[in-house]
Amino acid sequence: MSKTQRILADILSGRSDANIAFADLCHLLERGGFIRRQGDGNHVIFHKADVEEIINLQPLGNKAKAYQVRQVRNLILKYQPDIN
Repeated sequence: MSKTQRILADILSGRSDANIAFADLCHLLERGGFIRRQGDGNHVIFHKADVEEIINLQPLGNKAKAYQVRQVRNLILKYQPDIN
């Protein structure tokens, strides 16, 4: 199982939302074709042409915030981007 597949499985399982590395969450979105741009401070913003929502992420230490992991999971389930 590749790193990307492992991250995707962890996020889709919903069992460890508070234990997803921020870098891994960003990596997954980038592999799904999202464009990353730096926001204010440590905010990172992701967008994609065929996705209505804009994802605004901010780390909590080196982890992603649990509610933001849930937002990404809902986005993946709704739009089913090609993540490889």
